[in-house]
Amino acid sequence: MRFVTTFPLLLSLLLLTHGAPSSEKPLPLVIWHGLGDTYDSEGIQSVGDLFNVLYPSTFVYPIRLASSSSSDRSATFLGDVNAQLEAVCADLAELPELAEGFNAVGFSQGGQFLRGYVERCNNPPLKTLVTFGSQHNGIAEFIARCEPGDWVCAGARSLLKGSKWSALVQSRVVPAQYFRDPEQIDEYLEHSNWLADVNNEREEKNKTYKSNLETLERFVMFMFADDETVVPMETSWWAEVNRTSGVVTPLRESRIYTEDWLGLRKLDLQGRLEFETVPGKHMRFEEGVLKRVFEIYFGPKGKKGEWHWRGKQSEEL
Repeated sequence: MRFVTTFPLLLSLLLLTHGAPSSEKPLPLVIWHGLGDTYDSEGIQSVGDLFNVLYPSTFVYPIRLASSSSSDRSATFLGDVNAQLEAVCADLAELPELAEGFNAVGFSQGGQFLRGYVERCNNPPLKTLVTFGSQHNGIAEFIARCEPGDWVCAGARSLLKGSKWSALVQSRVVPAQYFRDPEQIDEYLEHSNWLADVNNEREEKNKTYKSNLETLERFVMFMFADDETVVPMETSWWAEVNRTSGVVTPLRESRIYTEDWLGLRKLDLQGRLEFETVPGKHMRFEEGVLKRVFEIYFGPKGKKGEWHWRGKQSEEL
């Protein structure tokens, strides 16, 4: 979903108060935006600006699926995620600034797509991945509404209402490719064009997906406390919700974790998997949240794994 924040005031304050940059330089930052957003939107650009205020001259790259804003936005609704991910893999591999590795932040669907990057290619290597409101365990409901006159969104929504498991919709409508209703699990496993594969849920497991994901130094999943856009919101923590009873099955109680299909259990036992919460609705950021995230996870100390969101060190920031 589109990024909404109030960064201009924060950026102005930081420009006035931020001290001399650290002699240690953090890794480059890659950003993947969400549904309906663009790589050059004001919100996404402000994320890069904030990072550069904290860490001047550090390379920042917002992922783009097309060269124009309108086409990039359309690609968040319509397209084959497998082809899009392949194009991103090739794009990042050609950037010399990323050759030694990079950190990344994924907003909404951009988060699970970055995870897909790690599993399928990871060259250059992604070190620390932070996701906000991402749908790691899929969605059980589609787009609630579209803005008046947003024909791309309306067109995608219309296709979704038709036949979500058809080959046409699964290969063409982006949100359909991470639709996962626990009450339709058989249909999902048979027809899902993307999520069932990258989540290693089918009978034949991809060992490369697991070994690649296990290389992450840190994998941090943030859930918005008042998220009403993503259904269920617990998917941001890779949980599953019974739509009838409302019972939540946490990741740690699922087979993907207990049988370690993707290496998540290994990451967790080694302290490299974090489940965190931020206040607010989906993609509505309070001032200071991303600044803390950048300092804790992407700064020189953060990349060594010394700071944590709820730890003593982070409280001192």
